Amino acid sequence: MTEAQWNKLRDVIDGKAFNPIPTGFIVDSPWLPNWYGVNILDYFTNDEIWLNANLHVADTFPGVMFLPGFWSEFGMCTEPSAFGSKCALPKNEFPNTHRVIHSMEEIPKMKKPDPKTDGFAPFMLNRLLLNRQKIEDSGHRICFSVSRGPLNIASFLMGMTEFMTAMITNPEEVHQLLDLINEYLLEWHELQAASIPTIDGIFVLDDIIGFIGEEEFREFGLPYFKKLFSREASVKFLHNDATCKSSIKYMNEMGVNLFNMGFESDLNELKTLTMDRVTMMGNIPPRDVLANGTGEEIEKAVKALIGGLKQKSRVIMSCGGGMPPDVTSEQIRAFTDAVAKYS
Repeated sequence: MTEAQWNKLRDVIDGKAFNPIPTGFIVDSPWLPNWYGVNILDYFTNDEIWLNANLHVADTFPGVMFLPGFWSEFGMCTEPSAFGSKCALPKNEFPNTHRVIHSMEEIPKMKKPDPKTDGFAPFMLNRLLLNRQKIEDSGHRICFSVSRGPLNIASFLMGMTEFMTAMITNPEEVHQLLDLINEYLLEWHELQAASIPTIDGIFVLDDIIGFIGEEEFREFGLPYFKKLFSREASVKFLHNDATCKSSIKYMNEMGVNLFNMGFESDLNELKTLTMDRVTMMGNIPPRDVLANGTGEEIEKAVKALIGGLKQKSRVIMSCGGGMPPDVTSEQIRAFTDAVAKYS
């Protein structure tokens, strides 16, 4: 992000209204490599390709905030790899992980990884350090520490069904696992922020909080996210594009001030439930409209979204989730043109 974009983001979060409404997208490996014309594995393993892809999208759409900006990652493998998860990285498909916990008895024996040495985290951070000067010379800076959330990581380590079942059958062991993951994540975010002084935001992605009820969220989600977002930072950004019914009214308690939700949520309702203290980033359908729609269909969706807003402050126009695969430059321009037209 440029300094001007970062300042605008902070102003939006503080409640300042803009015309046109600011536009932003979460962009990472499911979209950026193929949009740039390279395969995903090259993007992960070649620093020059990674840097040029991120510079190119920022230069192509200078009026759009791409968050978190220069995201150094290895897909869903980044954090699970530190806990010993076997990772599969096909040449041009999304990475995936293999579960490492096969019984509840294994959880108390697990040791906390060191983000400085374990898994993909050292590679992820070192890429940023090696390229930081080039990023800053281009007029951008690294603004966010980034990670998947504790429930998200636990589901990779245990398996989705097994993890959610264990919340009911083995809550003590689940808390042991989440405590361990969260301690690792706290150290991981602190390491990123200590290594790169321009970081003044924290970005956490966790869709699993959308798969559980409010009672389960209060027990297995809320305490851990409050700790994660307790670090001093100007922007505390949460992504959950599953349903947010169980967690939305706890956003203020968690410390979140920027939220990217799924496309089925109503922004007015979310703003009401958070007392309009959380900036909403969304939320036209990412696949069916942004990726698969015509320019006219994108314009229609943007017009309806803006027209339905009761307040245009603390809103960043986006899709409901991260940028999906196969979105073209023309579709992004159709989106940004519609925002400018109907703001």
